[in-house]
Amino acid sequence: MRWQAYVTQDDNLVATLTVREAVYYSAQLQLPNSTSNSEKKERAERTIREMGLQDAMNTRIGGWGAKGLSGGQKRRVSICIEILTPPKLLFFDEPTSGLDSAASYYVMSRIASLGRNNGIRRTIILSIHQPSSEVFQLFNNLCLLSSGKMVYFGPASAPNEDYGAILEKKRSHASFLNQFLVLTRRSFVNMYRDIGYYWLRLFVYVGLAFGLATIYYDLGSSYGSIQARGSLLMFISTFLTFMAIGGFPSFVEEMKVFVRERLNGHYGTSAFIFANTCSSMPFLLVISLIPGAIACYLTGLQKGFDHFLCFASIIFASMILVESVMMVVASIVPNFPMGIIAGAGIQGLMILGGGFFRLHNDLPKPFWKYPLYYIAFHKYAYQGMFKNEFERLKFQSNQAAGGIPHMINGEEILRDVCQVEMGYSKWVDVVILLGMAIFYRFLFLIIINTSETIKPVIIAAVGVPPKETIQVMENSTATPIHGEAL
Repeated sequence: MRWQAYVTQDDNLVATLTVREAVYYSAQLQLPNSTSNSEKKERAERTIREMGLQDAMNTRIGGWGAKGLSGGQKRRVSICIEILTPPKLLFFDEPTSGLDSAASYYVMSRIASLGRNNGIRRTIILSIHQPSSEVFQLFNNLCLLSSGKMVYFGPASAPNEDYGAILEKKRSHASFLNQFLVLTRRSFVNMYRDIGYYWLRLFVYVGLAFGLATIYYDLGSSYGSIQARGSLLMFISTFLTFMAIGGFPSFVEEMKVFVRERLNGHYGTSAFIFANTCSSMPFLLVISLIPGAIACYLTGLQKGFDHFLCFASIIFASMILVESVMMVVASIVPNFPMGIIAGAGIQGLMILGGGFFRLHNDLPKPFWKYPLYYIAFHKYAYQGMFKNEFERLKFQSNQAAGGIPHMINGEEILRDVCQVEMGYSKWVDVVILLGMAIFYRFLFLIIINTSETIKPVIIAAVGVPPKETIQVMENSTATPIHGEAL
């Protein structure tokens, strides 16, 4: 049992889950392993009934572009998730914000009923602005604030003591393995149901793959096919992976749920990262294999299992790397429009410095060659693709010596024309790409774990203290306190 819980003002929920699924997944994350699955399921359904959501158990929560619960119902789902343990001290941040008067009263009456429920006595503390008279009658104690200063504290029925509360976060008692398995399953369900996460990208990728197949159909081994192969491989390793940022808005919504649940101690950052990685892999494999097979075999690139495996592996590693970069971006930028712009800008710089548009030896040394060329993942994607395709191939030269056609080895093209580093295998490039993906996810872990410590320091360092002003009129805002007398 937790001693406290905090319900935020924003209802950050997984939009594709039903009410039953959202609460049950949360029960699996918060309750200890000693609690059986049947007990967790019964606890989840009992909590849903307590909040009056039994008729909406199988309704999806909904969100942008998907119809679902009303605002009041979503607020009650958020409450359900936090009272599963059940806590003895409940904090609510403006639980009626954004709700009409009827929905506000219904939500507040349910919150008031939690004060004494199932033999558990709870203290409920909440902030609220301009409550209706019906809502106000539900309060036991009242704390009035004006300009951040307390002007009254006492019984709500008669409008003077100090109150201080220390909110201590406790880790959930579910094991790391259980957290990982539950989060993986929940994330997989969300990705499967959210058409914008991967399915729309798969549809676009298949269309682009057929477009590449028609433009570069049956390349052959003529001299002109050298340039065509390079352009084809560049497009695949650059623009197909660039489009991986298309799932960023869906990931941002998932991040909102993660931030809320993490701050309430449901699970840790490591469990979220491992679960997100594992749940996304099946979708990324499908996106790599199906469009990859179309683009590889219909265009006449090198055939054979070894070549296709390397080809698909580079696409897969590049896409999971882009998603890892966007995770880091999501942990820094405040919203997804800025995140998409920042992510596109980062990839744009890496594309320019990757060694295709400007060859390795011709790049300016400051910044572009050192360090950008070596940290741009496109370098390893280009070189891995080129090695996989050109090694052991021969092309007919357009210049014949003595009437005998001259043959050009693929290795000559790689070394002299493309300036590819031939000292290591194409599989080393694949390993480097996967290693960079792991690095960015580890960086995301570090940023999340240190942001709560660093952000207040930065704000304190650059913040300007507000100027004192004299107010002619004082507008009070109410912060009622409901529950047991303190």
